[in-house]
This record gives sequence, structure tokens and C-alpha cells, in this order.
Amino acid sequence: MADPITIANSLGDYLRARRALVSPADVGLPPTGRRRVPGLRREEVAELAALSTDYYIRLEQGRADRPSDEVLDALGRALRLGAAERAHLRDLARPRVTVRRDERLRPALWHVVEAMPTTPAVIMNDRNDVLAWNRLAAALLADFPNLPPRERNMARRIFLDPDARSIHLDWDEAARTTVGILRMAAGRQPHDPELVRLIGELSLGSPEFRRLWASHHVHEKTHGLKHFRHPAIGEVALNYETFQAPGAAHHLLVVYTAAPGSPAEEALNFLASFAAVT
Repeated sequence: MADPITIANSLGDYLRARRALVSPADVGLPPTGRRRVPGLRREEVAELAALSTDYYIRLEQGRADRPSDEVLDALGRALRLGAAERAHLRDLARPRVTVRRDERLRPALWHVVEAMPTTPAVIMNDRNDVLAWNRLAAALLADFPNLPPRERNMARRIFLDPDARSIHLDWDEAARTTVGILRMAAGRQPHDPELVRLIGELSLGSPEFRRLWASHHVHEKTHGLKHFRHPAIGEVALNYETFQAPGAAHHLLVVYTAAPGSPAEEALNFLASFAAVT
């Protein structure tokens, strides 16, 4: 099986995957009868992006080096890409040299997380490694202090933990967004050895991961709603917000909150009390 990250011509794979998701009707093209493959044909993408068909084919085949910003913008419009998808397209079109990153956190960032006693908070990198956590996050998400470092990874916990579906009530969405985050990371750092090992492990261990990885979906973690089931507090829905850590673009502070006076806030308060005595 080919390595899921270092396969040849990632840009071409992404372009093919994205044009398969756009129908002619989506972009105002007239119907042309039965099609052998879903989505747009190569010549249709070329026309929509004001490119020659030959040049677009060379892009998909990996024979056109470093397309210009204008070309990438045109492809983004033609394929109806969102902001995260356009960023990923640029990453694939302009591969970077992989550099070893320092995953150590400044002590002050640990202090920030620990200074939030009433709300779960973690700092993660773009591989989904949990680098810092507070007591309430450890009570809600996983027993991070007692886990080996490699198991403090939310992607592993989503796809390889047999209890994941009972903990994450929105497992399907969590799985899709987790894969999308890893896809973004792979575009930025395609030869990161830790990321390559993680994707290989998930691919071997989870058919659901393999299926989602093949979709080329990308996702930038920002904000949303998460649904959990916990043995001490039952089912709870929490909002989350994501903040970029200063000085390390790949480190994200994720904070889970509940509306004041809501049942979810009462549940978090109870969990905080429970965690304080366990």
C-alpha cells in the first residue's frame, strides 16, 4: 500500500478529488448527457479557470512546476474552494522543506491552561498531539497525566479507541474534521516523520480513517459545538473556541465552554468537583 502522505503528485490527486465534487450545474454549465466519472471534466475546469486544457492536464499529472498565484486563485474559484481548501491547494502547489519543529511549550502557556479551573482547556499541535491540559480537560477528554506521550493524541483516540463512539456522540463529524486537520498538516509538512507514522498507523488500524483520508477533505479547527458522554455527568454539549499560540502557528489553545446558567455549566461544575477529589 502506498504511503498515504508521500504518494506522488499530491496536487494532482487533490485537483481530481475536488473536481469530482463539482457538478456542471453547480458552475452554470449546460448538461452534456451521461458522464463516465462524477463531477467536472478536465477541459471544463480549464475553461472555468481560463487555462488551456493542456496546461491543466499537466497540473494534474505533476508536470507543471509552481503555478502562479493567479492560476491558483482561478482554480480555487473554478472548483468552489473555501478558505481552508484554498490554503491547502497553495501548500500542495508550493511544497515546503520539512523542518524539525520544537514542540516544547513555554511555561507561561501551561500556566494559561492551568489558570482556567472551570472550563476544559488543552493545547494541541496540528498532528492532534495534546501538549498541555488542565485538570478539567483530563477529567472530560482523557486521563492525559497517566497516558504515554504517544497516546496523548486525539486522532488516535478518535479512530483507535474502541470506546470513542460512546464518548464522542458526534463521532462522524469528529472523525471527519480530525482527518481534515491532518490533511492540512500533511500539506504544510508532507515529510514530517511523526505525521507520516501517525497516518500510517491510522490507515492500518481504521477502515473509517482510510475512507475519509481518500476523500481529501480539509479542515481548519476554529470553533463549534461538541457532544460528549461522560460516566460522571452523562451527555453534555459544549462550545469550543480555538486560539493560535503566539510564536508557534501549529500550536492551538482549545477551550470548551458552557452557557452561564445552563445544564451544561452545572455538569462542568460537578465534573470539576469530582475531578478535584479523584
